[in-house]
Amino acid sequence: MNSAQINQQILHLYQQHHSWIYTWLYRKLGNSSDAADLAQDTFVRVLARQQDFELQQPRAYLTKIAKGLMINWIQHKNIERAYLEVLAEQPELEHPSPEKNVLIIETLTEAVQLLSELPETVRLTFLYVQLEGLKHQQVADKLNISISTVKRHIQQAYIHCLNLMLDAEDL
Repeated sequence: MNSAQINQQILHLYQQHHSWIYTWLYRKLGNSSDAADLAQDTFVRVLARQQDFELQQPRAYLTKIAKGLMINWIQHKNIERAYLEVLAEQPELEHPSPEKNVLIIETLTEAVQLLSELPETVRLTFLYVQLEGLKHQQVADKLNISISTVKRHIQQAYIHCLNLMLDAEDL
């Protein structure tokens, strides 16, 4: 199937199911503009895949995409809200520009996503050392693991981060 035929399939999918996915998202989010944005993003994601597909259950397919986008969106909003709460506690002179705020929130969102891919004890070990500045022995005591396990977890987290950075450079 050529590109024009695939685009025709996607157009048909959009015409048949856009209002349904919008309504589904609106019920979940309670906000029409956010629902409209995510409904549009759902079809942008379908369009970006540019693949021939024969869907037995198009609504299930669209719901799966929309759920993933909604989860990412909610996570992003939670990070943004937490960042803005911390920022509000800072003196006015220390507030970054709106452009820098967007970059900071995007970076925080990416960091949370990256760390969420790690096993919980590896993630906690890494965060205790990097963010709280705990010594290896303190982390070992806190998590009831050995110091060698703390070192191994930190190494695992660093390798994970480096691999993702290298993968991003390949894009």
